Amino acid sequence: MLISALMLALLLQPALANDSSAREPLMVTVGVNHAPPYRIVDGDQKTSLYVDIFREIANRLGWQLKFVEAPFRRVLLMAQQGHVDVMLGPLETEERAEYLEFVAPAFPPERKLFFYMHEGHRIDRYSDLGEKRIGVLSGASYFPRFDADDQLIKESASRYENLMRMLAKDRVDVVIAPELVGLYTIKELGLAVSVSPFFVPGNRSYIAVSRSSPVMAYADDIRAALKLIVQEGIHEDLVLKYLEQAHP
Repeated sequence: MLISALMLALLLQPALANDSSAREPLMVTVGVNHAPPYRIVDGDQKTSLYVDIFREIANRLGWQLKFVEAPFRRVLLMAQQGHVDVMLGPLETEERAEYLEFVAPAFPPERKLFFYMHEGHRIDRYSDLGEKRIGVLSGASYFPRFDADDQLIKESASRYENLMRMLAKDRVDVVIAPELVGLYTIKELGLAVSVSPFFVPGNRSYIAVSRSSPVMAYADDIRAALKLIVQEGIHEDLVLKYLEQAHP
């Protein structure tokens, strides 16, 4: 384990030397939406699981980071247009792969849960979604069958906290959300929300780089730095930290 970590550190030396000695540190623009505990945007403070993991990677590469906050759908557009270099946590889809390079599956998979307040809105099977008003995050991808199902009634909002408030005000019947985000949000808002028995297993989400960004040239460095923080135990420590914060 120690030998492997040392080898990875040596592999990173050229990147560190190129960016820290020969020229100014690389400035990387990261597009983020507010989605605790993955991405927390509070004024100038940018923290959370995804942000902290990427900061650890950037530190090892000698990069400087600039964060730009916008709704998720807008961040996707900014990446497509080359206005941001990096996105943290998008799921890989064919459409997104046209303008994003999914560099490293840096973030753990999460189940997609269905949250409800009234017993009649509990979801026991996929077919139960048929007549429900379902709250979804604008621009988000959940799982192929759901994403492609045009028969479902989907009501969108730019933040999960907005969706949970819509649930509390009976403007939607159900909210679909990744497990940590959903549990964290209802805890923060103090809502008496239940979780349906039906859920969908999650896929790992990625550090993704805009295909029009110069950061594309550093894809292998990102992967090597991620392996290093995994070997050092930092990645696991961060995941456990935010898991504890999310659960009531």
